[in-house]
Amino acid sequence: MTNPAVTVLGTGTMGAGMVRSLRRAGIPVRMWNRDPAKARALTDTGAEAFAGPAEAVQGADVVLTMVFDTDAAIGVVRQARPAVGTIWLQCTTVGVEGADRTVEAARELGLALVDAPVLGTKQPAEEGKLTVLASGPDDARECLGPVFDAIGSKTLWLGQAGNGSRLKMACNAWLFMVTAGAAQSIALARGLGLDPQRFLDAIEGGPVDTPYAHVKGANMINGEYPLSFGLTGAAKDARLIREALRSADVADRLDASVLATMEAATERLPDPGAVDLSALIEGLPERP
Repeated sequence: MTNPAVTVLGTGTMGAGMVRSLRRAGIPVRMWNRDPAKARALTDTGAEAFAGPAEAVQGADVVLTMVFDTDAAIGVVRQARPAVGTIWLQCTTVGVEGADRTVEAARELGLALVDAPVLGTKQPAEEGKLTVLASGPDDARECLGPVFDAIGSKTLWLGQAGNGSRLKMACNAWLFMVTAGAAQSIALARGLGLDPQRFLDAIEGGPVDTPYAHVKGANMINGEYPLSFGLTGAAKDARLIREALRSADVADRLDASVLATMEAATERLPDPGAVDLSALIEGLPERP
């Protein structure tokens, strides 16, 4: 199948980027979003916006969900009720228990579940440069090949459905450690009377350098947090990581510290839903 018809349920920051990438590749897209204006804003790509999920999934070969959490993903698919045998490409970050729940929902609805969370944020989604952590039936690969080629630069197939979500927990745990580590070092340098940019200068080009630290670090130094990976979404994921660590009998003390910092930042910011993960640095200063 060269051009499967794809329905995207959820056209927020990540879903919108995916729609644009799919359309650049010539893949027909139908879409729905809880806020209809966000779907209508993408019709300039040639994608069709629909008022409800059930209308949007009509005729779809693939139904892609990119919403906030497990309840939203399962809820919208139940509401849509795609035709039996349709591929459900579940890209929302749902964690271990959430992945198991989507497996059960897919079985109940007669859908072919491919659990495929992605690595990357707003810009990679818009550029079609995500990493796809795919898991599910082998016979879905051919149909999904053009879809994954459109939205990502790399796809890992990881076995049975649910393994993609499990690896996503490990990857996001690392991502949060890098972000929190950069925040702590920048805050410490500033607290010791140094220009925090010197921290980024010191690691640049060395074995512990990473481009991510410079992108997020610049936000932290400037005190500006343009939305890429939202702070509230990151906190939701940190709670999922905590559950995954406990289920794997691994201590959760590191994740707990990062989550506590996110929550402290959330309490101090006037609109935590509108800022990037890099705003977690706002949770580091001690209260007076």
